[in-house]
Parts: sequence; structure tokens; C-alpha cells
Amino acid sequence: MTLDERMTNLEIWAAEQERILEDLHVAVLHLNKQMDLLKKQCDSLRAAMEESCVKPLSEEVPPPHY
Repeated sequence: MTLDERMTNLEIWAAEQERILEDLHVAVLHLNKQMDLLKKQCDSLRAAMEESCVKPLSEEVPPPHY
């Protein structure tokens, strides 16, 4: 293998690595956006559950045995 062939192979390898890193970067950004959306949805669901489950004592209905 000549020096020119080795250099060409190294340049091809480096270009492939650069492409892979860019693809991974895009994937991580996409996953971060998804995580942010899921966190917002979880917070909304938690707030809705707390509103529907926890009532002030004045609104509590006494148990049937009273």
C-alpha cells in the first residue's frame, strides 16, 4: 500500500467518523427535545392529578358510616 493510498484511506475514515458524530449529535438533540416534551407532559399530568385528588377539608364528603 502506497503512502497516497494510506492517506486516502485515512481521509475516508476521518470523513466517515465526522459523519457519524454529526448523526449522533442530531440524534441527541432530537432526544433532548423529546425528553423536554415528556417532562412537560408529566408535570401537567401531575398537576391535574393533584387538583382532582386533593380537596380542601371543606369540600370533603364524609364517609358513609357517619
